[in-house]
Order: sequence, then structure tokens, then C-alpha cells
Amino acid sequence: MRDMIRNIALIASMITLAQSNLHPLPPFSCDPTNPSTKSYSFCNTRLSIAERVLDLVSRLTLDEKISQLVNKASAIPRLGIPYYQWWSEALHGVAVATGVENGVSFNETVRAATSFPQVILTAATFDANLWYQIAKVIGTEARAIYNEGGAIGMTFWSPNINIFRDPRWGRGQETPGEDPLLTKKYAVSFVRGIQGDTFEGGDLKDGRLQVSACCKHFTAYDLDNWKGVDRFTFNAQVTKQDMADTYQPPFRSCIEEGRASGIMCAYNLVNGVPNCANYDLLTKTAREAWGFQGYITSDCDAVSLIYEKQKYAQSHEDAVADVLKAGMDVNCGTYLANHTSSAVEKGKVSESDIDRALYNLFAVRMRLGLFNGNPSELPYGNLTRKHVCTREHQELALEAARQGIVLLKNSANLLPLSKSKTESLGVIGPNADAPKTLLGNYAGPPCKTITPLQGLKSYVSQTTFQQGCDTINCTSVINTSDTIRVAKSADYVVLVMGLNQDRESEEHDREDLILPGEQQSLIMSVAKAAKNPVVLVVLCGGPVDISFAKDEPKIGSILWAGYPGQAGGQAIAEIIFGDHNPGGRLPITWYPKDFIKIPMTDMRMRPDLSSGYPGRTYRFYQGQKVFKFGHGLSYSNYSYKFASVRQRKLDFKRSLSKDINSGSISVSEIGLESCEKAKFSAIVRVENQGEMAGKHPVLLFLKLDTRAGRGNSIKQLVGFQTVSLNANEKASVEFQVSPCEHFSRASEDGTLMVESGVHYLVVGDQEYPITINV
Repeated sequence: MRDMIRNIALIASMITLAQSNLHPLPPFSCDPTNPSTKSYSFCNTRLSIAERVLDLVSRLTLDEKISQLVNKASAIPRLGIPYYQWWSEALHGVAVATGVENGVSFNETVRAATSFPQVILTAATFDANLWYQIAKVIGTEARAIYNEGGAIGMTFWSPNINIFRDPRWGRGQETPGEDPLLTKKYAVSFVRGIQGDTFEGGDLKDGRLQVSACCKHFTAYDLDNWKGVDRFTFNAQVTKQDMADTYQPPFRSCIEEGRASGIMCAYNLVNGVPNCANYDLLTKTAREAWGFQGYITSDCDAVSLIYEKQKYAQSHEDAVADVLKAGMDVNCGTYLANHTSSAVEKGKVSESDIDRALYNLFAVRMRLGLFNGNPSELPYGNLTRKHVCTREHQELALEAARQGIVLLKNSANLLPLSKSKTESLGVIGPNADAPKTLLGNYAGPPCKTITPLQGLKSYVSQTTFQQGCDTINCTSVINTSDTIRVAKSADYVVLVMGLNQDRESEEHDREDLILPGEQQSLIMSVAKAAKNPVVLVVLCGGPVDISFAKDEPKIGSILWAGYPGQAGGQAIAEIIFGDHNPGGRLPITWYPKDFIKIPMTDMRMRPDLSSGYPGRTYRFYQGQKVFKFGHGLSYSNYSYKFASVRQRKLDFKRSLSKDINSGSISVSEIGLESCEKAKFSAIVRVENQGEMAGKHPVLLFLKLDTRAGRGNSIKQLVGFQTVSLNANEKASVEFQVSPCEHFSRASEDGTLMVESGVHYLVVGDQEYPITINV
């Protein structure tokens, strides 16, 4: 009997082994079974990557070198090097890049990947550890898909860390929002997670990458297609002041703290120079000042634009020279493959310019282990289809949606609805049962989706659905009588409205800030007909002006759910029926509809009172708001108190050569040592004064004691942490405050300055003064 059991187990294990070998190994270099490659130094893992890359590049012909400068890098059979695809996407889950040959593909082996909420909603959690955990899962699934033969590359062009400057931007949904600190913290957490580093960073063994992250779009890119102005030719006029304290900090942190192995230069020009041809940006700033050691790719076909549309270069060959000499390494597209040889022949480019790019490219491929032999025998080689769409990964997607959803309004504590007393439910709206809308853009096939309608039905069996609008554009209200009948008969009504990728997306900026078509009319008609105040759920990436709903008594509660990912419908239902206490806070300002009078092309962050320009984002905007940055309600009330701040007064000494009446000092003059000594902790006591446990993001701001006319922010975020509290529980949250970082502002020439005066740390309605003397 034991022998029979042993034989059955042996046969089962053989079947499992056979099944695991049905798919081919992904292509790799330095196959130890290939006798012709054993002697190559670039295959010797005992040598440093620098030595190996130098050996590899020295063996290539000029034609072979040029073939490596495009996203689909050709194979070099005589050296045992397979082709490689640099372009893959993983913004909020492993995705398919449309039209990319030999990119990520889903098939019978791996059909789907975990689809997390779109980034703008995840940012609303203000939870850096959650961002790290999400990215870690994405990296794990990406490597597993590669191991299963579903990808030819492991360089993923994520995250998008541009500042969400203008609410009309179609790609704002891809970003962490409008605040530089929030965005740079997201960048660091995401890069560390996806690349296989620890949350604290600095623990990549031998520089080995799980997969490669790429921070994009460098720099000052936040317009796609607005009133005839497109990203391909837009010349962003940016002041040194705004560049220093708004547009550049996320990229600097991505490099210095996150240690990203990739950067993408953007399509647009900045102050007359194309980003991909900007030596000061790519080499002097990224590589020399910030210490970047990875590869730089162009956005797709960005190099061709430099000559063909932007007219910056005088010829094809000049465009090639411009980007290679600026520090770009690989061209998404075929432009460098088509024109580099001619550029060399005409003396525009030297072979050493090409070699410089190849060193960066092959170094990243080696850090991914692609020149170390059979990938199944290397670190991460054990990851397979079993590590994709796991129960734990899908639970994390649900948790991210739960934490990110923002309760914007809750009059008379309408929410949560009673599970026992709600016998019938009406669900109305074009986004109520639209699984694709949940995902946002740059999404792959999800493991499964739960729409709001499905989630709500799991709580109330007697749920009736009416779409209400013909499409998201809502050019007409359909089945009006049936919709009103549902509104009148149901105990409660949930309206699920908003936008989708037809209204906001890549290459599609909005021209208004209102709900499309007849959506507002439908909402008001249903609200007036309903027995009780209705619940409005808004799906969108960018903000919409829903002042009418904010002010309407018959609309009792409003939830913003972004694009909440594959489990979004379940998360929405759990919040509506009280199985989860909402805690998300807006990472963007919600502007009134009249904001569209401001040209989207105006890149200035700071207000100009003389011309009536109100500024942008909560840091500078001086106009009316529908909802403020950081707004977010809960089923609990939270109170704050500064328990301990280990600093009340800071003295910085200026050198005698400086103007003693300036009242400010540059961060560089303070020096690294003094900046380090000036750091202090601020402890905030937080109390959950409600009767429901909740997870609450605590946001710490700074108000500078200076005149707004000098270009200072109204206030700025200096720290954030989440804390989980049971009903009536208290806890202490400690913030590390760095005056040189958090109290500084950019002067007109871009120099970071610390100013004398009484500045205030602010949390909730509590303020704590800090005096700085220069």
C-alpha cells in the first residue's frame, strides 16, 4: 500500500514537473551549456558589471551597436545575445502596452494580473507602506510573467510622477496628485517596491533588480492635447523657482532615494529645449548632480519630433546628435536605428557617444540577471504563474480601494446605511456596472472585477438597476419613467456617475470641469424623486465641479472613488454599508468650473495678483474651491494635539560676506552638517472620538510667516502618516521635520532659502510656532 502511494506521488510530481516545463524559458544570454560563450568576460559573474559591460561593448560592430539604441533591441546571435524589448508597462498592475511587439502578453499560461486602483486613488491613502506593498506585488507578478514566457523585457515604464498641475489634464489620474512631497514619497515607495528593495531602501544585493522601474516624464510634462496644443510641440515656459520647488523634486527623490534604474524624457520642450535633447537636464542635473546611474529612454517617437515637428534640429543627423550628446540612451521607436549610421558618417556623432549609451543599457540588463545564465536557477527564478493573482494580492487590491475612497459629504450621517433595515436598493448610473471603467488607463486584464452594482447586490438582494444615461457622455437620459419609479420605490438610492477614459485619458485633456451631458439633470431628478436622501458615487481621475450636489440637501452623501481597480465595487459597497470606515483624503484640489478660464498652457504655479491669475494647487491657488486638498470625512471624528515638539527656535548664522539685512539664508550656505543638526521631531496625539475603528491619514503642514507676494506658498505639506485606531483610542504619531527641506522655499533664481520669522506647524485646527532667526 505504501509503495502504491509512493508511486502515485512520484507520478503526480512528474506530471507537475512536465506541466511546469511546457512553456519555454525566456531568452537569456551567457548560456552555460553553450561552449562558445564560456570564454566571454561579459559572462563572468565574478567580474564587476562595469568590467563586463566594457568587454561586451568592445566586441560589438558599429551596426550591432546601433541596433541596441531602440526599444526593440536586435539579437546578436554570434555572441549569444537575444533580442530585448525595453518597453513594458506596470502603472498600477502589469499591463499590455498597445502595439508593442514582443512586449507583455497574456495567454493560457498567465491570463491576468492583479489590477490595483488607479494611482490618483491610491495616493489618497497617504500610506507610503501601502504604496510599497502594491509595487512589490507588481514587481513579483511582472517577474513571474517574464519567467513564464509572457514578456521579453523586464524594464517597466512606471511610475508617472509628474505634478497634477491642471485639473483638466487627461493623465492626471496616473499621478499621485498635485503636491511635490506626496509625489516624491510615492515615487520612492513605488520604485523600491517594484525593483525588489526594502521599504527603507539601500538593500539591493549587488544592485540586483527584480524588475526595473522608470520614472516619467522628465520634466514639466502635464499637457496632452488641449484646444489644439499638443504634447508633441508644446513649449512649457517654466520659471527657475517653479522648477526648483514643484516640477523637479519628485524626480530628484526618485533617483537619490528610490535609486530608480530608468528615467523617461518627455515629449515637450521646456523653455525652448526638447527634454530629450537637454544636456543640462539629462546629464548635468540627473547624472552629475543627482547621481543617476541607470538608462534614459525617450518617450515614444520623441526623437523624431525634434526635427520633424519641433524644428529644433536642422536635420535627422542633428537630432540624433542632440539626444545622444545630451545623455539619452535608448529611443522608443526606430529613429535612431534609421539615422544614427548617417550621423556617424557625417561626423555628427562619434562611436564613443554610442558606447556611452550602451554602457548604461547593458548595465541595467545585467542588473536584471539577463547575462547570468539560466534565469530559472537565479534569484527570482522561482516565481511562476502561482505567484500571479494570488489571494493575498487580490486582497491588497481590495484594501487599497477601501483606504483610498474619499467621503466628501455625509449630511446627517446618512452613511453607513443599515444592513438590516435596508430592504430595497436602487442603483442608477452609467458607471454602476461598467467593469472596464473601474480600471482606469494603462491597465491589464484583471484577475476578476466586482462592479459597484455587484458589490451592492451582495448586501441587498432586492436591488434594482437602471443605467439612466445612454453612455457616459449622457447625451440623453434613457428609460426615464423606469428610473424615476426605481428612485421612488427603493428604500435608498445609490447613483454611480462620473467619467471614464472616453472623457479623460492620454492625448485627451478636458475642456470643462463638469459632469458630462445630462448627468447632473439625472442626478437631481432622481434625488428629488427618492424617499430618502441619495448617495452619489463619483468615478473620475481629475476633479469635477459637483457644487450642485454638495449644496443639495436631497443628496446626503458623496463618495469619490477615483478608478478603484478590480475590487472597487466591493470596496464601495463595504463603505456604504459600514463594513469599512472611509479614511481617504483628496490628493488634489477640486476647483470650480470657472477655473477653465485659465489657459492650461500657463505653467506658473504662483499667483499674479496684477493680472488676476490665481495660481495653482493648494500651495498657491487663491480662488474658491469645491473641495480642498486633504479633504476627507470619516464615520469617526479625529482630534489632534501637539504632544511634543523638540524645537521652538532655530538660529542659522550667515557668513559676513552676505547681506545682513536679507532675513534669509540659502540651504547650501547652512551646509549639510548644520541641516542635519537642525532636524527635530514633532509628536502629534491623535484620538478617534467616534464609535467605529478606522485608519486615518494624519497630514502635517507648514505655514510660512512671510508675505504671499514674495512667492511663498500659502501652506505646504511636510509630512504624513496613517494611524489605525479603535473607537475612543488614542495614539501618538511622530514626524521628523527637516527645516532645510521643509521650511525652505525657492527664490526666483531657484535657490532654496530659509527665512527668518515665526513659522507654524499645522495639523487639523492645531498650530505650533517655530521661530527661525537668520
